[in-house]
Amino acid sequence: MSSNKNALVVVNGDDIHHDLLTASLVYQQLGLEAGLVTRRAMGMNRFVDPRPETAEADTYLLYTSGGQFPTAQQEALKAAVAGGKGLVGIHGANILGWQGDGLDPADRPMFELLGNRYLSHGPGHHEGRHTIEIVGDHPITAGLEDFELFDEYYEFELADDDIDVLAKRHRADGLEIPVMYAREVGAGRVVYLALGHDLRSWGEPPVRELVRRALRWTAGAL
Repeated sequence: MSSNKNALVVVNGDDIHHDLLTASLVYQQLGLEAGLVTRRAMGMNRFVDPRPETAEADTYLLYTSGGQFPTAQQEALKAAVAGGKGLVGIHGANILGWQGDGLDPADRPMFELLGNRYLSHGPGHHEGRHTIEIVGDHPITAGLEDFELFDEYYEFELADDDIDVLAKRHRADGLEIPVMYAREVGAGRVVYLALGHDLRSWGEPPVRELVRRALRWTAGAL
């Protein structure tokens, strides 16, 4: 299923709450299984005047847990995606800076590119077993069925409504919360997946298939 497309898995931040090192291996393997030449990298100071391993990637998968992501680097990534590259943001990739009760302006390019920012885990427990409902009509979810898994709950603020929701969950009070969506930014493609806190999520076959398809779709191979 080789596509002659390249993917770069980028981790950033610290591993206090998220196992970045293991995640980089897991997501690299999923990229390889998706038929993409997939490399791993650490750190976000790579998009301005990128070196070949960054410049040649057709899509980037971000599994981040804080760490520095300067505004100029965000703008460069946003421009690269708008120019035709892909982006898959996993779980904490949407954790951006706060200024008072709102978004830190320094993180606005990433907010506008990814399409959301983390707000909280929501009411009640911050993680648990729940059902993921597949919705919409999209190549990433075609033929997939609803599934259950144990994972961390994420709730977020959308940058705009220009998204195609692919999967959702129901909160205990009945509120529908999206957990995966696709969007287009210029000539590029973006996917955000809120799932993926740890190995309990990464090991679930449906999650792995969603990531493989997201990589292929954002790389233009699906």
